[in-house]
Amino acid sequence: MCLDDFTHTRRDFIKLSALLTAGGAMPLLNSLQARAASDPDAPVRIGYLPITDATPLLVAHNNGLFEAEGIKAERPVLLRSWAQVIEAFISGQVNVIHLLSPMTVWARYGSKVPAKVVAWNHVGGSGLTVAPGITEVKQLGGQSVAIPFWYSIHNVVVQQLFRDHGLTPVSKPTTAQLAANEVNLVVLPPSDMPPALASKRIAGYIVAEPFNALAEDLKVGRVQRFTGDIWRNHACCVVFMHEHDLNNRPEWSQKVVNAIVKAQLWTRDHRAEAAALLSKAGPNRYTPHTPQVLSQVLAPSADDRAAYIASGAIQHAQWDEKRIDFQPYPFPSYTEELVRRLQNTLIEGEKGFLAGLDPQQTARDLVDDRFVRNSIEAVGGLKAFGLPDSFERSEEFAI
Repeated sequence: MCLDDFTHTRRDFIKLSALLTAGGAMPLLNSLQARAASDPDAPVRIGYLPITDATPLLVAHNNGLFEAEGIKAERPVLLRSWAQVIEAFISGQVNVIHLLSPMTVWARYGSKVPAKVVAWNHVGGSGLTVAPGITEVKQLGGQSVAIPFWYSIHNVVVQQLFRDHGLTPVSKPTTAQLAANEVNLVVLPPSDMPPALASKRIAGYIVAEPFNALAEDLKVGRVQRFTGDIWRNHACCVVFMHEHDLNNRPEWSQKVVNAIVKAQLWTRDHRAEAAALLSKAGPNRYTPHTPQVLSQVLAPSADDRAAYIASGAIQHAQWDEKRIDFQPYPFPSYTEELVRRLQNTLIEGEKGFLAGLDPQQTARDLVDDRFVRNSIEAVGGLKAFGLPDSFERSEEFAI
């Protein structure tokens, strides 16, 4: 399969669109119920993509943190696309996943998947990467830019970025003629983005790490802007779990969340080690990435930060954002703002349900923070993650 061929990604999108409808999800949900009945004490089964968003889940497995909590965990299952992740989750093949935060909104309200967000997996950790010759956002007019999925924080942030630079996001066939102020959004899996940029099929992409760092390492692209420099401390991927586990196995669920929270805390203090264990050189070979590329994301040098400030990739230096950071609490204000922004974002596929969502009610219903509050308190409160000790905050979004 050609990595920069858009046709298979279209098939993935169509497949996922079919899965995330009430009718399409039903056979998988029947499978989920059958698995739950036949294996009520199932171990932790993680599904993940090879991106740094998965770091806490993989660190928890590598460091034996699930076993330290007294529960069993199987080797995490590497999946290639979001379609594979959601299919494996809805059918019950895996029971703990990291998922794009907007996709959880679609899953719960577009297709009635009985699952909830139990924690954030990380904050920041994404960027807009462009071809080397592009130095300003407005130069993307008349060209194509890849996103990992329509229901992604990347799509939400980049569309606002485009509009603020006088550009109009559109979704057209790749052969269509574009106006000078239009940017055509195309969906690509993260691993396909660097080859597509190198072959000039796209002019840029916005995605999770380490694919921005990979483009820099391969010298096929440069980071134009980090998403965490636009939406401060935004969630990207969150931890999604089945309601039947949360309701019927609360002690098990608490221990799962405990392990993930402890993994985040460990990662903050052992960034270089985390990069090594996640890499293809690590004992478990969780990802196909080199330690060098992962270190560029998890443990960047002060010189790197200074260079990004000079280039404009970082424009709010006073926020003191890490390239990727970890804190587990799912702030309600974020979910509320996310719902509001999704309602005004170009999204291909099913989106009718969005108009009927109340942001505050969605934040209360989509998220189950019982377990993560206990886990955070057990490790010293939010201050252990460098945050004010409050479960409320105000969202900061600034281009």
